[in-house]
Amino acid sequence: MNAENVSVIYDRKHTADTKGVAKVEIRVYLGNGVRKYVTVGEATPRTWEKLATSVSVLNQVKKFQKILSAMDVMGEKMTKENFERHIEEMEAQLTPEIHAENEYEGTDQNQSFIDYMQRQVNAEQISEGTRKHKQVVIDSLKRFGQIKTFADLTAKNIFEYDQWLHHEIGDGRGYVTIKGYHKKLHKYVRQLWCCNMIPADPYNQVTIKPGKSKERDPLLEEQMVAIRKAVMPDIMMEHARDLFVFSCYTGMAYCDVMAFNFKTMTVKCGDLYYIDGTRIKTNCSFFTPVLPPAMEILKKYDYKLPHMANQNANKCLKLIRIQLGIRQNMTFHVARHSFATLVLSYNIPIDNVAKMLGHKNIRTTQIYAKVLRKTLTDNSDMLAKEIM
Repeated sequence: MNAENVSVIYDRKHTADTKGVAKVEIRVYLGNGVRKYVTVGEATPRTWEKLATSVSVLNQVKKFQKILSAMDVMGEKMTKENFERHIEEMEAQLTPEIHAENEYEGTDQNQSFIDYMQRQVNAEQISEGTRKHKQVVIDSLKRFGQIKTFADLTAKNIFEYDQWLHHEIGDGRGYVTIKGYHKKLHKYVRQLWCCNMIPADPYNQVTIKPGKSKERDPLLEEQMVAIRKAVMPDIMMEHARDLFVFSCYTGMAYCDVMAFNFKTMTVKCGDLYYIDGTRIKTNCSFFTPVLPPAMEILKKYDYKLPHMANQNANKCLKLIRIQLGIRQNMTFHVARHSFATLVLSYNIPIDNVAKMLGHKNIRTTQIYAKVLRKTLTDNSDMLAKEIM
């Protein structure tokens, strides 16, 4: 493979002019327009080259070049998934002794890691929802109390933080949540390591078991119909129900529903309108049909959806769930799940569903690809007719 397939770049998203700093990234070109970006830190326009030529970054570049060469020799497909798998396998084999060979500039290890993470989060151009999620991790570190300074970033403390999270959050709902805590924390730990500000990445020395995530529990189609037909006792509950139904039949998240503008965000193709937008949370584009039940909601409100605070809407949805005797939770997150499983049950190709939902990675969409009752009964009817 050409060595130029791995390079260090700066300010890819052109944020340095407004923020004063920007990301330094390693760009890995995998072919056919596919690129993988790995953030190694943030720097100013005057200092980024020093970071880009540091020993730790150059070592990463060499590592990625070796991975590409190995994939080429073995005839593997140049996909992000295969590349990431090789990184995980390589990092799993690393030992503290290997890390000790890297140049270590001796940064003051008494510096506050919590303050460092807080500054990084404050400087990032991210949605308010993402910022709140990262703030939750920072607050958890304060409560945990054993990771305060750079010197506290040890494998032992990371392992004990994981055990503390299981106790604090509870295994009943916490496996996916705990994995998310570690993912957010590891980003900033890795930044320090890549910048030679700590001698090792403790996550390379400890295994964090994510456990099994809880199976998603979307609404069945007949439940969605019952919700649509139900008579609401007051206008507030009616607004919450209608917004929920709109989400169930478009797949849009609550914040995207609140930002929806029919005139500027829809296009008509054939007999259907489609929403052509960008998700607020992830900045990913999506293109989803306005299915007939959602269209009826728009017509009811003259194409201008009512606005409600998420907390108020969820309180109303809880009352509706009790009123209708629905076992599953009714939240906008569940509405999005319900849309995904609904369209999959009608054999819509999964890559199309990923585009409807605005997923970056089709593996996220595959979570919803479960067998629903309708699909099972339809297939069974077809099987019964074929059996002699």
